[in-house]
Amino acid sequence: MIEFISQPWHWSISGAMIALVMFLLLYLGERFGVSSSFKAMCAIGGAGSKFSYFNYNWKDHDWLLMFVVGSIIGGGIASTFLGSSVPVLVSDATVADLAALGIRAPQTLSEGAGFIPEEIFNPTYLASWQGIVVMVVGGFLIGFGTRWAGGCTSGHAISGLSNLQLPSLVAVIGFFIGGLVMTHLLFPLIFS
Repeated sequence: MIEFISQPWHWSISGAMIALVMFLLLYLGERFGVSSSFKAMCAIGGAGSKFSYFNYNWKDHDWLLMFVVGSIIGGGIASTFLGSSVPVLVSDATVADLAALGIRAPQTLSEGAGFIPEEIFNPTYLASWQGIVVMVVGGFLIGFGTRWAGGCTSGHAISGLSNLQLPSLVAVIGFFIGGLVMTHLLFPLIFS
C-alpha cells in the first residue's frame, strides 16, 4: 500500500480533490485562501490592538488555521514517510533553461527530490546578494502582493475563480504576468 501511495499520481486526482473541497466550501458558505490564516495568526498574537486591520473575530477562521496546521503536518509526513524513490521529472526545456543560468536540475533524491536546485536552496546561498534578492526581497514582494491583491494565488485562483469573482480573475492574470516577467526577464538578470 505504501508503494502505491508514494508513487507520483495523475494530476487529475489533485484536480478532483480540489473541486470536491471547493464544492464543500461553497455549500458551507466559506472561502478558501491560505493567506487569511496569517491574518488570523496576527489577530491571535494581539496585533488588533495596534492595527485595526487585525481587529476581527479570528475564531470565524479557526477551521482555516486547522487546515494550515494539517497541511504542514501532512506535508511533513508525506515527505518523510511517503516520498517517491524517483525524483520528480522536469521537462528537458526547463533543464536546459536552468543550465543556461548555471543552475543544475537535481537528478537524484539526495540532490533535491528532482525540483529543488541546490544552487538556489542552500544556507550559504542566502548570504549572497542573489540569495538576498531572491529570498528576502522576493518574499517581501509576495507578502505585499498578497495583501494588495486581497489574497494569495490559491485564494484567488481556486476560490475566487470558482465563485466567478472578477477581481480574482484580474489578480490571477497579474500573478501570471508577474511570473512571466520574473522567469523571462528578472531571473536571467539575477543569475547571469
